[in-house]
Amino acid sequence: MNGLIEKDQELLLFLNGLGSPTFDPFWLLVTGKWFWIPFYVILLYLVYKSVPLRKLLFVLIFIAIGITISDQLASVFKHGVERLRPCQEPAVIEKMRFVICGGKHGFYSAHASSAFFLFSFLSILIGKHYKYLTVILLAWAILVSYSRIYIGVHYPGDVLFGAAVGFLLGGFMANLAKKVLARR
Repeated sequence: MNGLIEKDQELLLFLNGLGSPTFDPFWLLVTGKWFWIPFYVILLYLVYKSVPLRKLLFVLIFIAIGITISDQLASVFKHGVERLRPCQEPAVIEKMRFVICGGKHGFYSAHASSAFFLFSFLSILIGKHYKYLTVILLAWAILVSYSRIYIGVHYPGDVLFGAAVGFLLGGFMANLAKKVLARR
C-alpha cells in the first residue's frame, strides 16, 4: 500500500508541477462551482428538449438525488479514510506548487465524482439525441477533475476513485431513471 501512496504522490507532484502562476487563475475558475452555471443551464435546456415535459421533473429529481449521493458519499469517505489533502500533507507540501487548499481530508474527490456522475447519467439518458454531447461531457468531467490535481487539493488517486464512483452511480441512476420513465 505504501508503494501505491508513493506513486500517487509522485504523480501529483509531476502534474501539479506542470502548472505556472500564469495559468492558476484559469484553473481556479475551472474548479469553481459558479463558473459552470451557464454550462449547467445549457445541459438543463438539452434535457428539457430531449425528455417529454411530464417526465422532466422525474429526470431532475434523479439528477438531484445522484449529485446528493455522490457528494455525501465523498464526505463519508473523507471522514472515514481521513487521508490528508496534498496541501495538508507535510511530506508533500514542501515539494508542490501551492495554489489553494481545501479542508483537511481529501479522499475522494467530490468534484470528480459529481462531474463523472453527470457525464455518465446524461450520456446514457440523452446522449443519443446530441451528436457530440458525450464527448463534450467527458472533456468537461476530465477538465474539472484535473483542476483538483492542478490546484493541489487532491491526489490523482482521489480523483480517479471519485470519477469511478460518479461514473458507476451515474450509470445506475440513468438506468433506474429509464425504467421509471418507461412506466410514466
